[in-house]
Amino acid sequence: MKNCIYISLVSLLLVLSACDELLNPKPVDLITSDQVLTDVNSARVLLTSAYRDLANLGAPKIIAGDFTADNLIHNGTFTQYREISSKDMSASNGAASAMWGVVYSMSYIASFLNEGLPDIDIPQSEFDEITAAASFLRAYAYFVGAYTFGGMPIVTTTVVADNRVITRSSLQETLDFVESELLYALDKLPEESFNAGEASNGAVKALLARYYLYTENWAEAEKYATDVIDGNGTDEYTLEENFSDAVTDFSSESILEIVYSANDNPGTSTNFGLNNLFEGRREIIPSSEMVLALQNDGGDRKSVIEFDGKNARGSDNGWTITRYGPFDNIQVFRLAEMYLIRAEARANQDNISGQDGAVSDVNILRQRAGVPLIQGTSKNQMLLAIENERRMELCFEGHRWYDLKRTERSKTVMDEFTSNWTEKDELWPIPLSEITNNPSLKDAQNPGY
Repeated sequence: MKNCIYISLVSLLLVLSACDELLNPKPVDLITSDQVLTDVNSARVLLTSAYRDLANLGAPKIIAGDFTADNLIHNGTFTQYREISSKDMSASNGAASAMWGVVYSMSYIASFLNEGLPDIDIPQSEFDEITAAASFLRAYAYFVGAYTFGGMPIVTTTVVADNRVITRSSLQETLDFVESELLYALDKLPEESFNAGEASNGAVKALLARYYLYTENWAEAEKYATDVIDGNGTDEYTLEENFSDAVTDFSSESILEIVYSANDNPGTSTNFGLNNLFEGRREIIPSSEMVLALQNDGGDRKSVIEFDGKNARGSDNGWTITRYGPFDNIQVFRLAEMYLIRAEARANQDNISGQDGAVSDVNILRQRAGVPLIQGTSKNQMLLAIENERRMELCFEGHRWYDLKRTERSKTVMDEFTSNWTEKDELWPIPLSEITNNPSLKDAQNPGY
């Protein structure tokens, strides 16, 4: 008789339309339901829960990446967004709680699968694929968490008593864990998934490319970005002819997307639905600086925003982000980012001009966008050009704050954007609820909170 492995999954924000749950999320160690792991099918059900958590991470990550920086401003009434916009976040901020919670929900599921799968009858190929997908999703969650909060407690067990007192790891230890999870997942998933809503080996390579870019391992960043671009000699991912097509669901350059349905799509969420925040309530609007940058860009990348003079009054500049419709997916990785990662990696290795230089990669995207091509320039000028290109090409995909931090440009840029920016704004606060629930975090709060 096969063993039956039981687990109590951590609670998280599974119903994104519930305002009270989002503003007051339950502790991540709260037991809510019993799940049974008996065979491949039940394992895949649990993996589906991890993908739902990925969906719950999508909007908070975009809010962190674009709103903490200079791409977005507050235009509504929600306190949690006013705090982010004014650079005065509190440890009780709902967006911070949402992101922190989903990291640990994803980690908990991965831990359970790692603990339980060896005890059931499952083919090795299925074991490898399921555990690789779980490790990839956990790696992505911790990667986002590390660059948002700094070093985090690393959860690798399902023992609730242990997890409630786990200490905070350093940033380097957290990043080392991310790398180990990705290297485990590498080459265990299909090279290309059935659709971009499931993790593939291409997605693992894409995150490795991003990881090595952030950690300044230029050679490895270039290598993995090139692997994705070349597709091992296949046409797995190809650039769309038009930028407007590149940011639609399941485009030819999409590597991994968060896929939403009518049942779980956050487009109708009061607090975290991007469509509601950007278009419905217009709680968050593009900053005037972002609007001007897109207009000066001159190409079709400004198609993600629209102007309505009826909205232009007071601090409202009249512009709206139209990037996310009510049921639109969120793109986690797409091919254009790989060209920009490779360009930056090459520039940092002093490979600027020529067919295999940074200029060539940037111009591929600029030509697609319908803007003037750039010429060979100095290394520093090239890096600034790539920073600008990332802002234009990847706008409202959640990259800007992380880009400014990792290149140590946040103070320079943000001081020009707002007088409220201080050193504490380099990190989000550890949620107060987590410090209350875990005594080991009592003295581990980020500076300034």
